[in-house]
Amino acid sequence: MTDPDSFAALLTPEGQALLDALHDHDPADELATATRLRRDHPAALVSAALGQARLRQRAAAKFGADARRMYFTPNGVEQSTRTAVAEHRAARLAALGVRSVADLCAGIGGDALALARAGIRVLAVDRDPLACAAARANADALGLADLIEVRCADVTGTDTAGYDAVFVDPARRTKARGGRIFDPEAYSPPLSWAIDAARTAPYAALKIAPGVPHEALPADAETEWISDGGDVKEAVLWFGPAADAPGAVRPGGRRATLLPAGDSLLGADLPDPEPGPVGGWLYEPDGAVIRAHLVADVARQVGGRLIDPTIAYVTADALTPTPYATAYAITDVLPFNVKKLRALLREREVGVAVIKKRGSAVEPEELRKKLKLGGRNHCTVFLTRVAGAPAMLLGHPAQAPVTPGR
Repeated sequence: MTDPDSFAALLTPEGQALLDALHDHDPADELATATRLRRDHPAALVSAALGQARLRQRAAAKFGADARRMYFTPNGVEQSTRTAVAEHRAARLAALGVRSVADLCAGIGGDALALARAGIRVLAVDRDPLACAAARANADALGLADLIEVRCADVTGTDTAGYDAVFVDPARRTKARGGRIFDPEAYSPPLSWAIDAARTAPYAALKIAPGVPHEALPADAETEWISDGGDVKEAVLWFGPAADAPGAVRPGGRRATLLPAGDSLLGADLPDPEPGPVGGWLYEPDGAVIRAHLVADVARQVGGRLIDPTIAYVTADALTPTPYATAYAITDVLPFNVKKLRALLREREVGVAVIKKRGSAVEPEELRKKLKLGGRNHCTVFLTRVAGAPAMLLGHPAQAPVTPGR
C-alpha cells in the first residue's frame, strides 16, 4: 500500500471486511491466505489489506489495542510516538491550560489522537497525502473526528496564529533508507525552523532525538527526556512562560520523566558529585536521568557518590529508594579478572548472571561464554571502572535476597 487510491479501497465495505478477516492472521501463512482471498476479491485490494494487517501487528507495541482499529503507513509505524509518551505530553499541555494545538508534521496522527483524547482541539498538518489519509481514518476510527482537522499542506506555510500551542515532530530519518538523522539541521523541517515556529506560540513542544548534544539546546527552552519501561524514547523542547506550578515550563531547565509511573525529576543545576569507595549499594540511574545529566540529583537523593568521575553509577552505604535509579545490593568489589570471576560464581553455584557494563571494553556475551555458568543461583555482574581501574562488582537487585560474600 503506497498510494491514496489503494488506501481508500480499504475504507470501502469490502476493504473493511477483509481487514476484519485478517485481524489475527499468521504472517507465516500469508501466501496461502493471499491465494485464498484472491478467489473472491481483487488482487490489489488483498495486497493492500495484507500490508495493512502487517503494519497493525507491528504497531501494536506502540499503540496497544488501538492498533487493531488504526491505519498505518510504513513510515508512520517507524516514526510515530508510542501512545504512553504521546498521552504524557498531551496531559502536560492540558495541565498548562492549552485547549488548541497546531500539530505540525502530524504523520498518521498518533499525537493528534492523544491530544484530542485530552480534550484538546487539533489541527494536524502533513504534506504526505497518504499519511493525511491515514490520520483522517484514525480520527474517524477512534471517534475523535470532531476534535481533529487534518490538512495536507507544507507545515512551513501553515498559519498557527490563534492556537494555544504548537507541536512539531520533524522527520528524523532519511527517505531513501530510513536511517536516522543525527544533525538537527538535517531534520525535515530543520530544527532551527521548528524553534522559530515554537517561539511564535504561547506554548510549544518540539520532539527531538534523545541523543541531542546539550550545547545545541536553546537557552529559552526546557528539555525533557522521556523513558518508557526503562528505554529512552525521545526528548522534548518545551517553550512557554516560566511558572512555579508543578509541570510548568522552566526555561533552561532539564527534566527526566519516567513512564509508565510518570515520575518527573527537574534538575537543580547541581555540580557533579565527588567519587568515593564503593559502598553496600549501587544505583543504576534510568537512561532519561543520564541523558538529562541529572545523575548528581539522584546522588543527592540517595546520599551517594560516584564510583568513578566518568561513570554514571552511584554508590551509597545505605538503601534509599528512588524511582530514578535501580538499586543493587553489592556483595563483592574486585579487580577485573575472568578466572577469579569464574571461580567465584562456580563456588556460589550461579547459573544465571545478568552482566551489565559501563566504561568497560569487555563484551558481556563473550564473557558469558568464558564463565561456563551452571547452578541454581542468580547474580548481577557489573563490568566497570572504580577510581579509574577496571573492576567487577557482584550483587543482586535490592528486592532480591543477598548471598553474603564480602
